[in-house]
Amino acid sequence: MSGRFDSLWSDGGPGPKRSIEGWIILVTGVHEEAQEDDLQNAFGEFGEIKNLHLNLDRRTGFVKGYALIEYENYEEAEKAITSMDGGELLTQKVNIDWAFSKGPFRRRNNRRRSRSPRKRF
Repeated sequence: MSGRFDSLWSDGGPGPKRSIEGWIILVTGVHEEAQEDDLQNAFGEFGEIKNLHLNLDRRTGFVKGYALIEYENYEEAEKAITSMDGGELLTQKVNIDWAFSKGPFRRRNNRRRSRSPRKRF
């Protein structure tokens, strides 16, 4: 059922949003020396991982601290989130949530920003 809709809530309300090919979760707090195999082993037990992206810092060569993991099924991604969120991976606490969600935009800073016109030289 979840594969037919862009979001789980057909009324357009907030909720996880499907990417073109699957459901993507965002893992933050990833250890700087983590490797793809570490994430594959930890998150592979929840379902088949279609894609795993571990971003490296060009200057240092270490992991930037986050990873994107894509599952084909909503249920697999949700199981990974509920099981691993707040858990430990390579002695470091990781937080997991949906990478894309549909819902209202929430501003962290409630001040209004005034836009000044661009100066042309």
